[in-house]
Amino acid sequence: MKLLDRYVLRNFLEPFFMCFTGFIAIWLIIDLADNFNDFIEAHASFRTIFLYYVTQVPQTVILAMPVALMLGLLFALSRMSRRNEIISQLTAGRSVLRVLVPVIAVGIGMTGFCAWLNWARAPHAELIKKTGMQKIKRGKRADEVEPVLGHLFRDRLHGRTWFVKKMRPKTDTPLEGVHVTQQDATGRIVKKWYGNAAYNPATKTWKLEKGMIVDFTPEGDVDKADRFPHGFRIISDWEETPLRVASAELDPAFLSVAELDEYLTSNADFTKVQLAPYRANLADRYALPLQCLLAVFIGAPLGIVYNRSGVIGGVTTAIILLAVMILAHYFFLVMGKGMRLDPNFSPWIPNIVLGLVGFELLWFRAANRDFPQWWFWLITVSVAMAAVLGYNFYYLHR
Repeated sequence: MKLLDRYVLRNFLEPFFMCFTGFIAIWLIIDLADNFNDFIEAHASFRTIFLYYVTQVPQTVILAMPVALMLGLLFALSRMSRRNEIISQLTAGRSVLRVLVPVIAVGIGMTGFCAWLNWARAPHAELIKKTGMQKIKRGKRADEVEPVLGHLFRDRLHGRTWFVKKMRPKTDTPLEGVHVTQQDATGRIVKKWYGNAAYNPATKTWKLEKGMIVDFTPEGDVDKADRFPHGFRIISDWEETPLRVASAELDPAFLSVAELDEYLTSNADFTKVQLAPYRANLADRYALPLQCLLAVFIGAPLGIVYNRSGVIGGVTTAIILLAVMILAHYFFLVMGKGMRLDPNFSPWIPNIVLGLVGFELLWFRAANRDFPQWWFWLITVSVAMAAVLGYNFYYLHR
């Protein structure tokens, strides 16, 4: 790394880390103040409180990272612009893009880091946040998985109905009190299984223990009832998995990428409307981390100014675009979950539109040209949105 690259990086990393840690600290203080009375009433120990907030870090980092990148860039680049350091590098033969290489590299790295967090840790943190306080009040750990009692699941594809007395979703704990009813194509009950069930993901088999199997005649009478030989029975032709059995109890916003993939594969026979929330959340797992890179491409050209009067305007525009990006993300995610837009595509719409704006801003700044008037950006966004909505109209009506 060359000397000028290290200088740009050092000027950027200092305000970036200050903004990032400041955001985390403000979140922690506000949340702790909001939950302090609950912790006191639950007689929660310091360790319990500490572990609760540790579980919330992944989700908070994803929210804080684009904001910290944007504010850090605006502060560093505007300060370097006021000192004429950017102009000095340009006159030395460097292009704007070459000056920004270190901060773009940081943006790519933070995008990868947030993608890793958003793969599983951040969605699970959201679930803990929703249910953790109630568990702490009952003297349990916030991340402890509580059992679901009296769960009913219907596998329409294979004609099986599952009733589970007690189960713990997303764990390897056996299902207790399982009652599986097999029906034929006409709806007639053919067979029933009773017992405790454990699933082996390596062999994709179920092991039923401490139970029995009951066969029925075509008239619906009991033909025979036998207890499992050796106390258990291995069943290899059931395609259901514990995740699919528990699917009715699972919120797609709290599932990891692997869990969403498994759910969509296992429930491929569901309607598009039923699967839309799961498809939208799966697309969002990949689209959300790219906000970090978008923050760099939007903030960098607006942070570089060649006169003092342009600093305030650039900073204001960048903050407005950041707010639009965050709000648009939630809006289009909800539209996809509600099947108003293509759920596979809707979380990407803000990234595509604002990414186009960011690349144009960077191109104008790299070409040392003034940014166009407002009508140019209005046309750009309108054309991009028209193309996006046209695609979605085709998807929904094909």
